[in-house]
Amino acid sequence: MAHSFDELVEMQRAADAAQTQVEQLRDQYGPPTRKPWSEQQSETYETAWRAWRDLARDIQAAVTEHAAADVLDLIGRDFTAAEVNTKYVGLDP
Repeated sequence: MAHSFDELVEMQRAADAAQTQVEQLRDQYGPPTRKPWSEQQSETYETAWRAWRDLARDIQAAVTEHAAADVLDLIGRDFTAAEVNTKYVGLDP
């Protein structure tokens, strides 16, 4: 599914917000080795972490797909090489 640039920006903002939430929970709860987290704290953190991970994965895949999309050539030029293992370098004389 092709995404517009604005959609990619919104996806990145959502991933950034999820990361901020994970960092806030980590700061609020402290290291689990210093003071063990309650079951509710662990579930809350794990849910937030999974949401961040999924959003980060989705934005990375969308950006990769967006970058790999064919670029529309408005002039109709053909940049394919005439033979295998040759490079297109310009117009034929």
